[in-house]
Amino acid sequence: MPHPIEFLFDVGSPTAYLAWHRLKKVAARTGASLVPVPILLGGVFKATGGSPPGTVAAKGRWMNEDMQRWAARDGVPLAMNPWFPVNTITMMRILAGLQGDERFEAVTDALFAGMWLHGRNMADAEVLAATLTEAGHDAAALLALAQEPEVKLRLMTNTEAAVARGVFGAPTCFVAGQMHFGQDRIEWVEAAAVG
Repeated sequence: MPHPIEFLFDVGSPTAYLAWHRLKKVAARTGASLVPVPILLGGVFKATGGSPPGTVAAKGRWMNEDMQRWAARDGVPLAMNPWFPVNTITMMRILAGLQGDERFEAVTDALFAGMWLHGRNMADAEVLAATLTEAGHDAAALLALAQEPEVKLRLMTNTEAAVARGVFGAPTCFVAGQMHFGQDRIEWVEAAAVG
């Protein structure tokens, strides 16, 4: 029986977008369950003293090129978002509110597509609502969900628990208690899941 794959992510990360698509294929191929855990990357950076890799110009240029190579290799369309970095708190609260809900995957797909396929300013409430509506979701209900105190607390708790486990960025996966950071470690994640 494969080990579950915990996927800690924020839709504001283009590497998490790539990992999401790759991990869904891993889960289908291996039978491992994919357990997505929404976290707030800004909260992780604040707690750990980290910063986005793009804040170092040379590293940011290299990373953009590297992500395009990975996207091309895996057949995942990727467009860098001109609004990046985008405040993702409302989106991540929506996903925290949907943990365990049958709509989770479809809403995650819509949010990632808005960010990394269509290059929209997803921090704008009207743009976010339009993106959700276009994907067939009840935008008003999801935006209301994001404002519920227990949902806000869940996202905060997810983020604090991630930091306590040693998470410093996204995407991060845990398989059988072992941490794997970055979308370029998915092969290792898969091996750990079936090993």
